[in-house]
Amino acid sequence: MKEQEVGVAEIDRLHERLFREAEAAGYHLNPDVEFTKGLIKSLIINERRYGYRACPCRLASGKKQDDRDIICPCDYRDPDLDEYGACYCALYVSDAVWKGEKKAGSIPERRPPPAARKRETQEKGRRAPGLSLPVWRCGVCGYLCAREQPPEVCPICKAKKDRFERFM
Repeated sequence: MKEQEVGVAEIDRLHERLFREAEAAGYHLNPDVEFTKGLIKSLIINERRYGYRACPCRLASGKKQDDRDIICPCDYRDPDLDEYGACYCALYVSDAVWKGEKKAGSIPERRPPPAARKRETQEKGRRAPGLSLPVWRCGVCGYLCAREQPPEVCPICKAKKDRFERFM
């Protein structure tokens, strides 16, 4: 099957799956179903092309190791949701956008250019072991995550962001 030949049923199945997974983890897909299914079609094409679901809004290299940060959901999703109400391609939206309380705005690209990503990778290899991000602990279930801010909703117990505390 050619990349362009993505069937409606295949798109619908993946949409349903991503919707269930997102909601179960405390996230929301964009409520504009037609727009969202267009992005999902692009995810399917990228998976066929590269063997992984590279973010449809970014140029993938075709090397999974180099593109790990843009495999959907990408590493930039959560900071984009926190700051702008949607991820870069707008597949995922914040609770406020999903409820219609806020409009998602223009989102700048967070992904560093290739040369900077290469330097970061090399520097990580030379750094002493340790975390460069704060660790957050869910006060309800104990879930831990290392990131700039705690998640909006705990992916384990669904507790809200205010139930997280800095762990280390």
